[in-house]
Amino acid sequence: MDDLTPVLEDLITANRILAHEKVLDSFGHVSIRHPQKPDRFLLSRARAPQMVQADDIMEFTLDGTSVGREPGKPYSERFIHAALYEARPEVNAVVHNHSPSVIPFSVTNKCRMRPIMHMCAPIGGDIPTWDIRDKFGDRTNLLVTDLAMARDLAKCLGQNTVALMRGHGSTVVARDLREVVFTSVYMELNANLLMQSLTLGEGEVTYLSDGEIEAITKGRAGFTFERGWENWCNKVGRAYVAREWVAGEGFSRTDGNFR
Repeated sequence: MDDLTPVLEDLITANRILAHEKVLDSFGHVSIRHPQKPDRFLLSRARAPQMVQADDIMEFTLDGTSVGREPGKPYSERFIHAALYEARPEVNAVVHNHSPSVIPFSVTNKCRMRPIMHMCAPIGGDIPTWDIRDKFGDRTNLLVTDLAMARDLAKCLGQNTVALMRGHGSTVVARDLREVVFTSVYMELNANLLMQSLTLGEGEVTYLSDGEIEAITKGRAGFTFERGWENWCNKVGRAYVAREWVAGEGFSRTDGNFR
């Protein structure tokens, strides 16, 4: 896997960043679509994200089957990643997390999750909530442990960036790894800020409008992701390697990322 070294290093860094920013803890996971094999994806073995190393990374097909090296037990919820890469060809990175400030919004109808701060706009204005109980009953442990469940989640997500998962967490998708990390971090921040806003009084919260969300998201350039990534790399003690951004296409894949 020597030719994948830059990809693996970025995936390790993403694990570290998401753990440091309290999006992931001992649980949750981040994956990338294989840069040479679009019908496969790369994901760590079942391990706390803060501890992930290059030797932990496994390769999977889009039905969640591992191929090649098996350094340990895979995540039981790897099917989330498989189904989303299957359903969304443009998606090249996926995060499933138990982001603590987000979970309350998955279990109440009193306040919807929607961006209130400009940096959080990429989470989108229409965030669905997937409830495993609707189709699979009340005898599950809420984990997405097979492809049928994962495909149902993918259907709920549709063309959105984020889907909440009732009483469990959320799943985030993006065109590339840096973007999915950026969106995941700012979703946790937005949820925290929204809860603070709700404690200030009985007045309605002013959310970003659909027009503002669209303008901010479309105008978000690679420099924005690079600035965040460099800062987070510094926080977690990982080497920062700049990437070339091609407008409308994503990061250059010359050193392991995607266009």
